Amino acid sequence: MQAMTEQLKNLLQYLALQLIDDPKVAQLKVAELGPKRLRFKLILSKPDVAMLIGRNGFTASAIRNLLKAAADKEDVQISLHIHSHEEEDEMLKSGDS
Repeated sequence: MQAMTEQLKNLLQYLALQLIDDPKVAQLKVAELGPKRLRFKLILSKPDVAMLIGRNGFTASAIRNLLKAAADKEDVQISLHIHSHEEEDEMLKSGDS
């Protein structure tokens, strides 16, 4: 599972870095939610969040579909959350993760 997690993480990093303007403040968090279940969290600047989500969410949907296709090879379920540093701080204050 570790190798698959690393492959998916590298794929997501590559895709995101091609689309955002401020990679220095970008963070990627990975959590194993259970056997063969992963959650990826991309935390970006607000303008980069808008860029990565895209018009009507089409860019984010395309990224999720690519990740899902890669994860399906190993029967791994994934989720991808994209939000800003401000939203992350707010979630941490309220106890969500």
